[in-house]
Amino acid sequence: MSGKKYFILVGEASGDLHAAELIKQIRQCDPDAAISGFGGDRMKAAGCCIYRHIRFMAFMGFVAVIRHWREVRDNFRIAREALLKEQPDVLILIDYPSFNLQIASFCKQHLPQTKICYYIPPKVWAWKRRRIHKIARLCDRVCGIFPFEPAFYAKYGYTCDYVGNPTAEELSRAPRVPRDPSMPRSIAILPGSRPSEITNCLPRMLEAARRFPNYRIVVCAAPNIEDGFYATYLRHNETLTRDTYGTVQQASAAIVNSGTATLETALLGCPQVAVYHLACARLLGLIRWAQPLVFSIRHFTLVNIIAGKEVIKECVANDFTVDKVATELHRLLTDEAYKKEMLASYEHLRSLLGTHPAAQTTARIITSKP
Repeated sequence: MSGKKYFILVGEASGDLHAAELIKQIRQCDPDAAISGFGGDRMKAAGCCIYRHIRFMAFMGFVAVIRHWREVRDNFRIAREALLKEQPDVLILIDYPSFNLQIASFCKQHLPQTKICYYIPPKVWAWKRRRIHKIARLCDRVCGIFPFEPAFYAKYGYTCDYVGNPTAEELSRAPRVPRDPSMPRSIAILPGSRPSEITNCLPRMLEAARRFPNYRIVVCAAPNIEDGFYATYLRHNETLTRDTYGTVQQASAAIVNSGTATLETALLGCPQVAVYHLACARLLGLIRWAQPLVFSIRHFTLVNIIAGKEVIKECVANDFTVDKVATELHRLLTDEAYKKEMLASYEHLRSLLGTHPAAQTTARIITSKP
């Protein structure tokens, strides 16, 4: 008996990582599965036929989208054509909502027999709450990765399954590397996975870290970004690495671009300060005042949102300055009581997330009969 056909839509490096694990678990449930989609090298290595690589998709922000409008247009065209060609039994969406929801709408209209599942859905509990209605209308199943999501969906009369958190699951299996006291002290910098993020964030992150000359600076490269992209930013004594987990575990502190990386850094037990660049930051100088009017949450980083309090300092928009990042970095490197309190909060975060097998649970949902 031949397996089902699955089409997976991923738009960035973190999605590629989670999709690759999901593909492995789908094959456990459906050994003859035919899997294709949009993704990266990890998905390809897991046996997915890639129609469009994520290097052509990782555009963040209005300006970046306009600058790359031809590629964005091609992405939509290729996705629509691929879906009509493959006619999959299941369309799997992973994060990347602006693109994925439009393609899901196309699929719903032109391939009504295709089951649509959202794994790692948009953070509607944070902002753009109205998207929850579109997600519920388009998707047959929603598989959330935060323990509070089912209750949030239930408030609107919809269903969401908590399948576990893939980041927490992955890091629970990662080998722990204790800090080697014989190694030079270091500051890890995680500048993001999109070229625009790196361009906007890395120079200020580096300048803040350079105020601590007794610490080695190590920049963690994104899997989908080539080494040469970082070269213009780094000095001869600064290191680029692709061993993010090992580097973060060895670091005395980290400067992290807000996103999944803040959660990874917390679960790896490294003190951190989070940054986030917004275009026209000066015009958004009142963002903290306006936050209750725009956002549904009090914090911006996953660490603080899940914990329900400020665990790590957030330098966002016009608060993202070299001085403010350096001030917080100094506190992380010198204030033992402050660092101890942060690490204790990390432990509580681990207990909230658990170590449920997210990809395995999702694969069972996706491959099950209606």
